[in-house]
Amino acid sequence: MAERAPAADKVAAVAEITAEFRDASAMVVTEYRGLSMKQITQLRRSLGSDVTYAVAKNTLVKRAAAEAGVEGLDDLLVGPTAIAFVSGEPVDAAKALREFQKDNKALVVKGGYMEGRPLSAAEIDKLADLESREVLLAKLAGAMKGNLAKAAGLFNAPASQIARLAAALQEKRAAEGSGSTEEAVAAVESADAAAADA
Repeated sequence: MAERAPAADKVAAVAEITAEFRDASAMVVTEYRGLSMKQITQLRRSLGSDVTYAVAKNTLVKRAAAEAGVEGLDDLLVGPTAIAFVSGEPVDAAKALREFQKDNKALVVKGGYMEGRPLSAAEIDKLADLESREVLLAKLAGAMKGNLAKAAGLFNAPASQIARLAAALQEKRAAEGSGSTEEAVAAVESADAAAADA
């Protein structure tokens, strides 16, 4: 079986990186000089299944970025470069990278790309400070649940007043043999006022 020509390998590599650029919701450019293969493997694990951490030649990455329509990364593509292609939550990836950096100072975050524009290293760090989408959705759900409980209480209030009105009317009729609705309403209002004063 004949080996593939180096040019064919490069074309295949560019096509693969181009696909990563197109599929990613964000990407973070790093320098990995000084990291061992074991540390890079640990980093890949810590980033999770929603992130592909790819080591590639800068010339191939530049070509792939151009083909994918990603601009503004050329200044970051200097030295040994690896890119974290994020298909999941960018905030989680930024947090994982920062957490890994605490024990592995050799990893340098150079910048990134998200929502059609390049990001500086400082912006990636700010991204890591944000709460993840899951946490924000949980907080939103909690707030909505609280508001729904309040709304349910408001909707139930008139029904309970009607029930009290009916009970008061029934008691009045039972005591006197008959009675007007106005008297029953007055009885409920005086009961509500007494409850409010208590």
